[in-house]
Order: sequence, then C-alpha cells, then structure tokens
Amino acid sequence: MKRIVILLLAICAASSALLLSGCWNRRELNDLGIMMGTAIDKEAGGYRVSAQVVDPAEVAVKGAASGRSPVTMYTATGPTVFEAIRKMTETSPRKIYAGHIRVLILGEALAREGIAQALDLLSRDSEPRTDFYLMVARGTTAQNVLKILTPLEKIPANKLFFSLNASNEVWAPTTTFTMDDFVNQLVTEGENPVLTGVQLVGNQRQGESNRNVQEVEPSAHLVVRGLALFRRDKLVGWLNEEESIGYNILMNHVKSTVGHVACPDGGKVVTEVLRNRTKRKARLANGRPVIDVHVTTVADVAEVECKIDLNNPAMIRQLERQFAQEAQRLMDTTVDAVQHRFRVDALGFGHAIYMAHPRVWKKWRGDWQNVLPLVQVRYHIHFHLRRTATVNNSFVGQTKE
Repeated sequence: MKRIVILLLAICAASSALLLSGCWNRRELNDLGIMMGTAIDKEAGGYRVSAQVVDPAEVAVKGAASGRSPVTMYTATGPTVFEAIRKMTETSPRKIYAGHIRVLILGEALAREGIAQALDLLSRDSEPRTDFYLMVARGTTAQNVLKILTPLEKIPANKLFFSLNASNEVWAPTTTFTMDDFVNQLVTEGENPVLTGVQLVGNQRQGESNRNVQEVEPSAHLVVRGLALFRRDKLVGWLNEEESIGYNILMNHVKSTVGHVACPDGGKVVTEVLRNRTKRKARLANGRPVIDVHVTTVADVAEVECKIDLNNPAMIRQLERQFAQEAQRLMDTTVDAVQHRFRVDALGFGHAIYMAHPRVWKKWRGDWQNVLPLVQVRYHIHFHLRRTATVNNSFVGQTKE
C-alpha cells in the first residue's frame, strides 16, 4: 500500500511538471534596454530620472562600429522615481532593465534636500542588484555627469565604476559606497552617512560628443573627488582631499596609498603603504567620551628626492616618526571638520560609544550634535618601514659634474 501511494505521488509530480511552461517571467534580451548608469535629479514636484542605456551593436567585440555613441540617454520626469522610469517607455523602444546598474549618480541639489525617498525603489525592488556604487554629482546635475563620453571604457558608467574601484585600491582619498553601505550607515545608531563625489571637469557640450573620445586629451572628463557628508539623508558639506584621507584612515578603508614627508635638507621621501589597519575603542574619562585610535601601517620607501642615509637605523626611525605624525595630522584635520565645521558624526564616534556604553549613549543620544565636539581622540600609531625597494641610498645628491 505504501509503495502505491509513493507511486501515485510521483505520477502527480511528473504531471505537474509537464503542465508548467518554463520561466513565467522570462524576458528576451532583444526586448530590453540595459541600463548601466542611472541619474536622479530634483525636479519641481518630483524627480528627473536619466538612464544610460547601452547600444549592443556599438560595444560588440565582432563587427565594425557604425560611429554612433555606445550609449544613449533616456530621461523622464515624474512625481516618483518609479513612475519616471516607466515613463521612459514613451521614448525608449524597449523596457528599461535595471539588473546591471553600475553606478547611481545623485544630483547635489537633490542630495541637499534629502535622498532617502529617491532611493527607496532601488533598495526595495528585486530587479537591480545592490552592489552598484552611489556617487553625488558635485557642482552639477547627475544627468550632466552621465552625458559625458569617456575614452578607454566605451560605457561611461563602467568608466566611473572601474575608476572608483581602482582608486579605492591604491589611493587613500577615495572609497566606495554601495547601496547596502549607504542604507547601513543611514540606520546605524550614532553614525552619519558618507558618499563619494564626482566632478565634471572641462567643456560639457564637447564632452557629450564623440569628439571627446577621439582626441588625445579629452575636452571633458569625470573625476572622482571628495567625500559628501550627510546629516541623516541630507548633504551638509564636502571633505577636501586631505580630510578624505584622514576619514579613510580612521574608518579603516585604506588598502594601499602613497604619501610623502620632507627631508631634513629639502626634498621629499615617498612611501607606498602596503597594509594599514585601524581599530577604535570608546571609553569614558572623568565622564567625558574618549576614542582611542590604534593605527598600524606597513610601508616601503618608494622614492627619495634628497641625500639621506637609508642604511642608518636612526634615519629609518626618524622617517617612521615623521610618517606617523603626518598620519595623525591628517586624522586630526578630519576630526576637526566633523566635530566643529559640520557637526555631523561621519566617523561613527557615537556608534562606538553606543556599543561600549549603551546606557551613557542613551543619555547623550538626543543632544549628540552638541556632545560630539567634546569627544577627545587619542592616537596610537605604529608606522613600520619595511624595505627601501631595490636600492638603499638614492643617486640624488651623488651626481658628478
């Protein structure tokens, strides 16, 4: 009897499988417009959404290109982001597909007014992945940023994605923020969000034409520059390059970078940071919040523009002290900016106190903007110069007549 029941169940399952028609929500590639970059700007009564859609024929490996732009831009306005995207079908011959977004650019005017509502769709919808990078257009609209054609990478959205990726790996002033990163910052107790900025440098009109990618030096290009500070979801200001370096050191974002200090008799010594690790601990001292910052850095000497004896251990120790002092100066600059100029806890000091002393944080939470400037930061920096590359002392200063 038991075997008969199992047999009947197997037959039912097989019959059900035959009745299914495959993927019920499948979409053919030829029916879709693949959106690689998205721009959202503030519009009266709603939003202006721009989609950078790839032209498959122009980016295909095989076949001669026709000379058309590798991407096209579709723009629509609506009271909500979703309605604006759907409204693009009035001009686009294909439904816009958001599953391959590389970058989302937010206009500075929108960022200053608040971006949480504009981002709700992209964080909620299952179609786009949440690993694309968020950036804020600095001094221009997000739409203008996506209009610029770029050399090397045919698709401008890819250019921004890969530029930020590469810079994040080897250059301390920049860092990456995905949708998940931003949402986590937004909802984390005692931490204000930060996003990367992107600037348009050069002639906007010429940057939109094919001529921009046909010249040795483009008339316009996009530069990843500066970090945008938010209070809740509203932009309040920008960190400059030095402050951005300090931010990334403090937040343990530095993977590798290059820096310099002055030689005793003029010139510079340059190092390549190979590893950097930052830990922060919160404590109370006489009822006052204190953040201990522990930084461990391993670096190699990369360039020497002066006559110094790198075989002398005392000189190596002196350079290590100088680089440690420079790191502290950069972090101090950032701390001063967030504590006094902007009064936004972009460094997550409040979160550190919340984790270490939740009862104390509960008392300070409502007045944290005024308590933040009172936080003391103590630095404990260990800078280790590992090697001097393939030579010890530089030939600089040893040249003959």
